[in-house]
Amino acid sequence: MIHAGLTHFLVISVALFSLGIYGVITRKNAVMVLMGIELILNSANINFIAFARFGNFGLQGQIIALFIIVLAAAEAAIALAIVLNIYKNLSNINVDEMDSLKD
Repeated sequence: MIHAGLTHFLVISVALFSLGIYGVITRKNAVMVLMGIELILNSANINFIAFARFGNFGLQGQIIALFIIVLAAAEAAIALAIVLNIYKNLSNINVDEMDSLKD
């Protein structure tokens, strides 16, 4: 039986964080950028949980991860409402073309 150690969790977290940064930087679609941000937040959750488990910090990592999950839910709801409003006004959700909101 293979036991997952701290290194395994950190490797998964780095992979999720890298994919999230790649999604935020390279995508033009606002929904895809939001998905990248969610991946970054999930990688932070994995780090908090792993360090709480292997660092003997008690429940502090789980509590912080719970706050991040609540933050991610609120961020997704508000950001998707903004994206839908932008789509209604501009008929497009490309991040590069949202500069017309200045006018």
